[in-house]
Amino acid sequence: MLKQVPIYELNTRMELFRKQMDIDNPNWQMAVITSKVNQFYFTGTMQDGIIIIKRQDNAVYWVRRSFERALNESLFPDIRFMQSYRDVVSQLGKFPETIYMEKNVVPLAMYERFIKHFQFKEAQSLDKQISKVRSVKSPYEIQLMEQSGDIHRRILEERIPKLFKDGMSEVDLTSALFNIMMEEGHHGVTRFGMFDTEVILGNICFGENSIYPAYFDGPGGNLGMCPAVPVLGNRERKLKIGDLVFIDIGCGVDGYHTDKTMIYFFGKMPSQEVLDAHNKCVDIQNQVAQMLKPGETPSNIYKSVMSKLEPDFLDNFMGFGSRKVKFLGHGIGLTIDEYPVIAEGFDDPLKEGMAFAIEPKKGIDKIGMVGTENTYFVTPEGGRCITGDQLNLLVVDPSK
Repeated sequence: MLKQVPIYELNTRMELFRKQMDIDNPNWQMAVITSKVNQFYFTGTMQDGIIIIKRQDNAVYWVRRSFERALNESLFPDIRFMQSYRDVVSQLGKFPETIYMEKNVVPLAMYERFIKHFQFKEAQSLDKQISKVRSVKSPYEIQLMEQSGDIHRRILEERIPKLFKDGMSEVDLTSALFNIMMEEGHHGVTRFGMFDTEVILGNICFGENSIYPAYFDGPGGNLGMCPAVPVLGNRERKLKIGDLVFIDIGCGVDGYHTDKTMIYFFGKMPSQEVLDAHNKCVDIQNQVAQMLKPGETPSNIYKSVMSKLEPDFLDNFMGFGSRKVKFLGHGIGLTIDEYPVIAEGFDDPLKEGMAFAIEPKKGIDKIGMVGTENTYFVTPEGGRCITGDQLNLLVVDPSK
């Protein structure tokens, strides 16, 4: 059965975006949306097309391919076919001198084609306005993320320990895990807003591979398949007794994601040093979660929590060696990495319905990355976790 984003959702999102543009850019006249994820957010489908939003007129979704699919999937009120941008110009006429675009994602070649056909003089960014609107989830979006969170919890807390086998490779585990996720209802991709980033599931690593240098902007590492594919798992690294297993993956339902990390030890209890480091990360996650209340600011949460940490613990915290990230969590929704971030510089107050993945982690030399990650909603009582309550690292018996 075809799933369609309800029309009330689409209308509300467009209304909120217009209001945000009025607040931030009082003189705006036209906005143009091109990215697939934002097309989906505003129309319920993602095609080779553009959304033209005039301040004083209804928005129009112009689609080149597939127009037929857009009509089948979307309840957006005005969808029109275009062979090229000339069709848009012929019907909309002259564009204003300044238009607002997604500067974070529009390639230079596309921008040049826009100028050629639409003949505007200047482009301003609307990325932050869309990010602000997307950051507060509606009941419809919350329901989808809750479904994803339940799948996530079930897989990582109940099913994945049964997959571990002595001698299996990281690729073996990745393949088995992906099959289970699809069986449970995962939508099949893990989307990131970060430019030019390819991720299938996330980081699935054994031992020291979880602290190997990675291009990805996160605390965990990943040796990956090969230099050309520095993601997925590694074929040569095999699981053995005593290994740490680091699983940091996204999950999603109908476009909406959750993020969760769990740590396992295969066949042997880790040292007290490892347990203490992991438990400290769990405590940090709980501190951050307690502060996820409307009116609090991400920057204050970050500074408050970080200021209480001992200098010794900060070694290899949120990254191994010099490869540290300067955040404790990030917004999440249609992509894994959304606005805002639990970090300095994010001073806008939190709102009820915002979603965050909180991920305090610490690298341990010759062992790997310990810590935790779960997805939370902002509520008046503090963060509400939707990805499970198993915060301890799990020791997996290889005989079971």
